Amino acid sequence: MAFRVTTSASIIFLAASSAHASGGVDPSASTLFDVYGLPVTNSMVTGWVVSLCILGGLRLMVKKPQLIPSRGQAIVEGALSALRGLFEPIVGKKAFPAAFPILISLFLFILLQNWSGLIPGVGSIGFGHFVDGTFHVTEPFIRPANADWNGTIALAAAAMIAWAYLILRYAGPKHILHDLFGNKADKKELSAYIYYPLSLVFFGVGFIEIVSICIRPFTLSVRLFGNVFGGENLLHATGFVFPFYFLETLVGFVQALVFTLLLSVYIGLICNSGEDTEHDHASHH
Repeated sequence: MAFRVTTSASIIFLAASSAHASGGVDPSASTLFDVYGLPVTNSMVTGWVVSLCILGGLRLMVKKPQLIPSRGQAIVEGALSALRGLFEPIVGKKAFPAAFPILISLFLFILLQNWSGLIPGVGSIGFGHFVDGTFHVTEPFIRPANADWNGTIALAAAAMIAWAYLILRYAGPKHILHDLFGNKADKKELSAYIYYPLSLVFFGVGFIEIVSICIRPFTLSVRLFGNVFGGENLLHATGFVFPFYFLETLVGFVQALVFTLLLSVYIGLICNSGEDTEHDHASHH
């Protein structure tokens, strides 16, 4: 393990007021040290710490699950029930048991990562230097993982891998191909000279849908990164004044919800539509 040594011009500044002086957050994460040639950044360390806090916090709240829940267990169960009521109608009953652990893990992880930037000292304590009498933090020790595009790209990639697994398992290749390229019109209700040309239209639309699927990781990652990174810069530039602090608390929650809701919609567009089709066939019989 090799620790990177900073230049002699850099010093450690441990005052929270440096947040205002720094004027914002650097778009790239800072490497704290190397492990066998692989860089470990401040964003990565924050992500690991938040993950440990999630595991430890849930363990302390739930402890040993009981039939008559404790206060902590009741809070966790209430939150899970509320999120279940939100996600299940979108994802569909068939895929929901496998999708829910992924969705709830992503939501909780992204939410706490977003809120980690609201902790005093995050992004404002670290190595830096004076410029014209003003101290600028250039290499903070702690940085929100979602304010680093590498972190949000990793989250989006993991989400799309989970999406691909779930639709292949619970919808199947045949249904996926029909959903993309198949004719969605009812042959019994349309004449042949309308129905078959529509097949060509739906086939062309399928390629547009594939392009849309391919850019989903990019849009998911950019949306989350842009909002969190922009919020971090806003807080640092304004000195963490309360109105903006409250606003970023709300934005952090909304962005975590939007990310997981979009993933649930992507799953439900294929898995849930299959359930609707099966229900229609059953009702006709």
